[in-house]
Amino acid sequence: MRRTKEEAEKTRISILEAAERLFLDKGVAHTSLDQIARDAGVTRGAVYWHFQNKAHLFNEMVNQVRLPPEQLAQRLLACGPHQPLTVLRDMCIEVTQSMSLNPQKSRIFTILLHRCEFTDELREAEERHNAFIDEFIRLSEQLLQRATEHLRPGLTPRLAALSVHALIVGLVTDWTRNPDQFDPVEDAPLMIDTVFRGLAREWPIPSAQAPTEQ
Repeated sequence: MRRTKEEAEKTRISILEAAERLFLDKGVAHTSLDQIARDAGVTRGAVYWHFQNKAHLFNEMVNQVRLPPEQLAQRLLACGPHQPLTVLRDMCIEVTQSMSLNPQKSRIFTILLHRCEFTDELREAEERHNAFIDEFIRLSEQLLQRATEHLRPGLTPRLAALSVHALIVGLVTDWTRNPDQFDPVEDAPLMIDTVFRGLAREWPIPSAQAPTEQ
């Protein structure tokens, strides 16, 4: 039984790797499950054993490099009242830098942003993708509500959350389109800090003051 589970997992990984290669080369809409099966060296039935359809396969591929909603919520909301902007800033830097430090993440996000047309066949994948975006914006807004006093006058937590999301998507989209645009490791902190300087009354955010002894 143990060997069977190990073999099944190896087959599942082979299918995901084949899908990644073909999606990157041909685009998601122009890649069939038959082609993925042949590239992985398995039967079409083996593909359906592990994945319900192409949308399910696509989702599982993307989930390899994207935080589950539960982990995203835990990470965004587990901070003190003076830290929300710093937490979001660090996440922006981490996501952008990981594009060049993690080749698999670079490939998968290139597929998501440049090789994917959300056709009827991928409607479920599109809905899950949009749900993830909405959840990130919602959690970011919830986080920033703790630090409204640190935002520039007139800038609501909702608008700040939308700005942060646009920043991440813009940087990742530009770099995966053309990696020569900028160096994520060297340039991302400066570019991201420039945007956060426009969001905050004062940047960097001052650390919380320790209570004075009476």
